[in-house]
Amino acid sequence: MSSEKADAMSSGNPFGAADKLSTAAGEFTIHRLNKLQDEGLGDIATLPFSIRVLLESCLRNCDGFVVGEEDVRNIAGWSADAPKSVEIPFKPGRVVLQDFTGVPAVVDLAALREAMVRMGGDPKKINPLVPCDLVIDHSVQVDQFATPLALQFNVDKEFERNRERYEFLKWGQGAFKNFGVVPPATGIVHQVNLEYLASGVLTADGTAYPDSLVGTDSHTTMINGLGVVGWGVGGIEAEAVMLGQPIYMLLPEVVGFELSGELPEGATATDLVLTVTQMLRQHGVVGKFVEFFGPGLDHMSLPDRATIANMAPEYGATMGFFPVDAETLRYMERTGRPKEQRDLVERYYKEQGMFRTAESPTPRFSSTLRLDLGNVEPSMAGPKRPQDRIDLTAMKSQWEQDLQNTFGKSTPADDSTTTSMVDEGGHATEANAIAIADPGLEGVEVEYSDETFKLKHGAVVIAAITSCTNTSNPSVMLAAGLLARNALKRGLQRQPWVKSSLAPGSRVVTDYLEKAGLTPSLDELGFNLVGYGCTTCIGNSGPLPEPIAEAVQENDLVVSAVLSGNRNFEGRINQHIKANYLASPPLVVAYALAGTVDIDLTHDPIGKDQDGNDVYLKDIWPSQKEIADTVASALTPEMFEQQYGHATEGPEEWKQIDAPTGELYEWNADSTYVQEPPFFVDMPTDPPPIESIKGARCLVSVGDSTTTDHISPAGAIKKDSPAGLYLQENGVAPQDFNSYGSRRGNDRVMTRGTFANIRLRNLLAPGTEGGLTTYLPTGEQTSIYDASLKYKESGTPLVVLAGTEYGTGSSRDWAAKGTYLLGVRAVIAESFERIHRSNLVGMGVLPLQFREGESRDALDLDGTETFEIALDDELKPQQAVEVTAKKENGDEIHFVTTCRIDTPVEVEYYRNGGILHKVLRDLLKS
Repeated sequence: MSSEKADAMSSGNPFGAADKLSTAAGEFTIHRLNKLQDEGLGDIATLPFSIRVLLESCLRNCDGFVVGEEDVRNIAGWSADAPKSVEIPFKPGRVVLQDFTGVPAVVDLAALREAMVRMGGDPKKINPLVPCDLVIDHSVQVDQFATPLALQFNVDKEFERNRERYEFLKWGQGAFKNFGVVPPATGIVHQVNLEYLASGVLTADGTAYPDSLVGTDSHTTMINGLGVVGWGVGGIEAEAVMLGQPIYMLLPEVVGFELSGELPEGATATDLVLTVTQMLRQHGVVGKFVEFFGPGLDHMSLPDRATIANMAPEYGATMGFFPVDAETLRYMERTGRPKEQRDLVERYYKEQGMFRTAESPTPRFSSTLRLDLGNVEPSMAGPKRPQDRIDLTAMKSQWEQDLQNTFGKSTPADDSTTTSMVDEGGHATEANAIAIADPGLEGVEVEYSDETFKLKHGAVVIAAITSCTNTSNPSVMLAAGLLARNALKRGLQRQPWVKSSLAPGSRVVTDYLEKAGLTPSLDELGFNLVGYGCTTCIGNSGPLPEPIAEAVQENDLVVSAVLSGNRNFEGRINQHIKANYLASPPLVVAYALAGTVDIDLTHDPIGKDQDGNDVYLKDIWPSQKEIADTVASALTPEMFEQQYGHATEGPEEWKQIDAPTGELYEWNADSTYVQEPPFFVDMPTDPPPIESIKGARCLVSVGDSTTTDHISPAGAIKKDSPAGLYLQENGVAPQDFNSYGSRRGNDRVMTRGTFANIRLRNLLAPGTEGGLTTYLPTGEQTSIYDASLKYKESGTPLVVLAGTEYGTGSSRDWAAKGTYLLGVRAVIAESFERIHRSNLVGMGVLPLQFREGESRDALDLDGTETFEIALDDELKPQQAVEVTAKKENGDEIHFVTTCRIDTPVEVEYYRNGGILHKVLRDLLKS
């Protein structure tokens, strides 16, 4: 070994890649990737840009202990055709959290401090070691709407409902280092991250390196549009990163997505992302990176890129990555980033060969898809899944099919259909009788707000401009304002049954809508500002007006919501609404004018003007040039500098909160919001060995695409549910229940709310919806929570049986925590979504996957069996695990599953009973 090589290894620089870079922001150490190519470790110049970021992280952190030289070699030698099935460590530069997932993360940190003291350790060891930012954006609800008073009313209600949570977060801000809070009424976490928190290049101790992060929200991927590597993880994993642990992952495949051309007239970034989502879902990208390339990037704005990146969870990828290029720098300038920071970003990425240009060589990809942007059509997605795209031209016919096939309602019969529904004797058949009797076809008369109208199937009762996906994109937000202005000029108005709302992702949106002169038009159509936060997309749509809610419930109407969001799963948006459609902000306004999804907006008139003439959507839709000109004239860097210059101060209500202080949190036994969780109470110093699971019974058996919303709902708490009864027993009136999302700091509420989604269909309680099951020893039908208590009393372990895509949706750690606290020891599914699978392991719950061609139905498992799962202390990643299911008549079914504990470190997490248990034990030993 040369003396130069020996010196490099002893200095923590084993590949001799450390070098200096001078920038306008100062001189920094960087770790040059081309050094690895010079050493013959791989063709670095044609690696996907996203893989190069992982490589730099390992190169910079290579210490021979947590990150070894072999990790660097494995990534540098990445093979597009067949990436090595090896585990790599990734140390993100920072963590972002939102309050729904952030509160339980801080609760866990507070509980870890308590456990550390109980076990004789130093509580100060429980402290974030990387920068963490929590943005409070999920708690504002649309209580008032269509009034200039809506914003202040909703903010007042938000602070009234959430004061306990906010006191706790303010305590955390003072108690933990490296932990900052962006207060309520500022913006949505991902938009704040894109416009303010992200720096492009991070610096620490004189070293510069790519900005990277993990976040406790699946849509953290929005930041990929800025060339920043990051994705959503469960709160459990995020806490481990905060405490200095790497993210361990298998070296991923990277799917290249080539974009060419430009969007045609009438198409928006929303239509583009719904098209991309559909294509990638069909291709299959779960657990993979997607990286965008091609000439289309040269004409695509960064907000459009961020819109596509945002919906990576909807197409199933870990990331949807856009490399840093000239548009990245232009965006940083437009959003008021300092000149020195922009110079650092430009110099760093060019020096590292990571700056994309039109001349950059096309990276090597595992597979490739292509899309000509000129072929994108105006679209929507629904009624239950974001990947189910519908051409706007087909929306009416698709609605009629869904009304009948998805929601079990008859459709209005034309003459031929009526004839076919009459039998030979001239008598109406049963099907025709049902059609005639259905009040949703003729309409139910409703009186509301001094108007009388008929409410039918398909009525749009919520039209919401909401969600990080679109509110960060000036082109679609200003298009909505322009369409509103044009509609008013033609005398159109919102239909009276539509609950309309505007919830931007940052205060800058308000500034540019006002500068463009479009706020009055939106206000006049009822799209008044209701708050800065996720609102409708997360389930905080608020109650429907009582007369409308009563008409829907009493007549079983299938009404709809149209929202500019990214999620439309069952039971998520509003408990009274079964059909939910994702659409661009201007289409949200258009459907508020039409008042129904039972319309072909491309051919049918949307309404009539002052003279009684038909007005069509094309008559009021703004042109691409008009939108682009408005964006250019309405946005200035000064808006971003002004709004984010005091972003951490918050409104007056936040400033007045008096929070507790001290290293340890003083738990209040009477609190219904924040309680010390039981995870670390009575925890032994050393973990017990891994053993077989014997005598297990099935608690829940569900079909395909069971989402984390089904497992752990974020929305309304029913008053007759176990969680509702618990709150009432503790003196909380139903009007003060708030939501499951806001109660995530209290395990008593969340465990009772696990599998409590009103649309959950448990096959062990056939013919029902909601959190019900059958307690198998007696055959009694009861709540899932109450059944779990009975099983716990008898010491019976539990399992869940599931179909494909189990755990689709949000990165909801309580979907795993609640599962664990119900006593579930294993989930046996046909396939798992990435985040939920890792969360289950992170809570010590065993994920097992049926082998190809096998399933619950194929094996004739009805859930009434008793299960034995053969395990021992030599458990290996992805090993075969034998399961025996014993029928009530004594027959046995033997089948082999794949253990979806995917990496060696995950085995250790499982062995310890969870990732935080392992971290706590490691910190105690250190």
